[in-house]
Parts: sequence; C-alpha cells; structure tokens
Amino acid sequence: MFKKFSSDEVSAQNQVKASVQRKIRQSIAEEYPGLEPVLDDLLPKKSPLIVVKCQNHLNLVLVNNVPLFFNIRDGPYMPTLRLLHQYPNIMKKLQVDRGAIKFVLSGANIMCPGLTSPGGALDEEVQAESPVAIMAEGKQHALAIGFTKMSAKDIKTINKGIGVDNMHYLNDGLWKMERFD
Repeated sequence: MFKKFSSDEVSAQNQVKASVQRKIRQSIAEEYPGLEPVLDDLLPKKSPLIVVKCQNHLNLVLVNNVPLFFNIRDGPYMPTLRLLHQYPNIMKKLQVDRGAIKFVLSGANIMCPGLTSPGGALDEEVQAESPVAIMAEGKQHALAIGFTKMSAKDIKTINKGIGVDNMHYLNDGLWKMERFD
C-alpha cells in the first residue's frame, strides 16, 4: 500500500470542520479503547486536524503535520507504525515466525502458515476485517500493520493463502514520511 508513497500522491488536503473532527475522534476512540487516556494529547480539540486525501481512496489524518492515522475508503482508522511504537498495546497482535520477516518488510501480505508455524502466534479473539499489529518472533516492536482477511480461528483451521493484508510496514513510504510539509 505505501511501498512507494510520497507527497506527490496527494490529491487534496483539508482542515476538517469540528463536526467531522468529532466523528474521527469518536471512531478512533471506539476502535482503540486503549488510547482513551491520551486521545486529547494526540488529537487536541483546539489544534487543527487535517485530512489528506491520496490516490487509491487513502486518507491520512494529520495533527501538526505529523501523520497519526490512515484509512482506506470508509474503513476503520489504523494508526501509523510510529504511533503504534509509542503506544504498543492499543491493537490486537498477531506474530509471524522468523522466516516471514523479510517478506513482510518488503511489503508482502501475511500468509496463514507464517502465523500458525511454531514461531507464530495468534490472538484467538481477532475477527475477520479488523486491523491488527504484526509482531515478529523475537522482536519487541511491531513490524507492520495489517487488515485481517479471515478470523484467527479460520487462519488456524484453513492454514492456506493470505491471512492478513499488509497495509503499512517498517521503512515504507509512510514510515519515511515523519512530517508532512
């Protein structure tokens, strides 16, 4: 998704109205209850919230020119990896084995066997169509953010094909864009 992402792909950027800002805050609070105590610091009510529209129906949420969340079409808001590294417990986690790490870091989707092998780990409560943090065996921080194609139970039983779409990974275009100018 963000493999070759740069500021050239921006089609529009708008400071959003207070009502839209409230809706964004509310949907983020519902999706990530762990962020509730720091939400006022992350998305201050007085500071302008800017939504940047990019190609492929992608929206970035910026505060003080720093990308914090993104979503595709009207899907759920997902945090950027920089934000996830600051608050590591806000998302459900899936863990890939060591063999999958280099593929995930080059933008590949996460296959079911990489999650079900001995080095992988699944959170049984993860449903289909939900954002998850992709952890790596033996590493502390998340290496990617994904969107599940099937539930954790289905990933375990089917054990074939793509289990999670890779949305944003370390060292992709969005990671390299620390500030948006």
